[in-house]
Amino acid sequence: MSLDIQCEHLSDTRWTELLPLIQQYSVVRLDDCGLTEAHCKDICPALQANSGLTELSLRTNELGDAGVHLVLQGLQSPTCKVQKLSLQNCCLTEAGCAVLPAALRRMPTLRELHLNDNPLGDAGLRLLCEGLLDPQCHLEKLQLEYCNLTAASCEALAAVLWAKPGFKELMVSNNGIGEAGVRVLCQGLRDSACQLETLKLENCGVTPANCKDLCGIVAEASLQEVDLGSNDLGDAGIAELCPGLLRPSSRVKTLWLWECGITAEGCRHLCQVLRAKGSLKELSLAGNELGDEGARLLCESLLDPACQLQSLWVKSCCLTATCCPHFSSVLAQNKSLQELQISSNKLGDAGVQQLCQGLSQPSSTLRVLWLGDCEVSDDGCSTLASVLLASRSLRELDLSNNCMGDLGIQQLIESLRQPGCALEQLVLYDIYWTEEMDRQLKILEGQKPSLRIIS
Repeated sequence: MSLDIQCEHLSDTRWTELLPLIQQYSVVRLDDCGLTEAHCKDICPALQANSGLTELSLRTNELGDAGVHLVLQGLQSPTCKVQKLSLQNCCLTEAGCAVLPAALRRMPTLRELHLNDNPLGDAGLRLLCEGLLDPQCHLEKLQLEYCNLTAASCEALAAVLWAKPGFKELMVSNNGIGEAGVRVLCQGLRDSACQLETLKLENCGVTPANCKDLCGIVAEASLQEVDLGSNDLGDAGIAELCPGLLRPSSRVKTLWLWECGITAEGCRHLCQVLRAKGSLKELSLAGNELGDEGARLLCESLLDPACQLQSLWVKSCCLTATCCPHFSSVLAQNKSLQELQISSNKLGDAGVQQLCQGLSQPSSTLRVLWLGDCEVSDDGCSTLASVLLASRSLRELDLSNNCMGDLGIQQLIESLRQPGCALEQLVLYDIYWTEEMDRQLKILEGQKPSLRIIS
């Protein structure tokens, strides 16, 4: 059973009603509910009375150090079996971390801890790691995004990775750990028996030199997700990283490389990985200047039978209609690709018409297509309307922030009304139509409960 309340201001009466429920439910989520230290005085005994609690989330509440201390006291009951705790954005500071070593020692069932968006700093992180190193602590997943960490924190984190072979997920994205910090983390992973499955280092100051350090890490058989977005890796960094991904031991499924300064040259290295590693299922290259040449190279790899990619993000990659015949061939022939995010590229109606040729083929298996901000007009909608009737696989379509008007929307509505149209979600943010068209869209939703229109 779950008590799940979000973004609700809790009156005194409502709070009094909820307290008994906090004692009963196995999952309690009270996110962004205006909770303070005063509420935590009530939460503490309620948690102590709940022997069946497995998950507690108090995200985005101003608990402060004292409030967090009270919550942790409530979870240290000998009968407590909490496994997942989220205290993201709860105003926990370095001073509040002093209670963490003892608390983690007394919560042996805890497996997942979210502390994102708290200003722990390096000193607070070291206190946290002291608790993580305790033999009674069996934590497996730790999230520390936006925690004001620097390279000075990485030695303590590396010690945890070295000492805890059961550790599975580490997120330190959006911290200024820099090249030196990343190198220390990689050293900790390289010298340990840690079976890490997820490593997130987005916007951490990772450099091309670090990619040589990461090369051995991505080759580890346990690692499944690697997030390196918003780091200036460049083509040189990708060239250093890909040999690790190509090793027979590598089993990476998800690779995020958005806004990493990659061009068509970097795509050449990634294409080798796509052809060789059927284990790779999700790839994000959004925000890189791949251009049409980079897209062509990717599409050639996607047509290789060995490529088993299911999701490709090439949003904001400087693509034009020139690359669309290549994507059309992929959509018509590739049997594994389920999602294509190609928004914020200047494809225009001509490009969309090319994509639709592939989508309309009986062999097409794509389920999700993002075409937001692609300069699609009413003419493009005409082609898309035909595809909505022809495609048996397409379930979600995003056309947000395009330049179609009532005529284009009307053509889409006519297709969506047909019983043979399988689309389940149409996203139309930032598109303007008349009141009459708005009325027709609402009627359509009423007539077809399986369809959701988001605008």
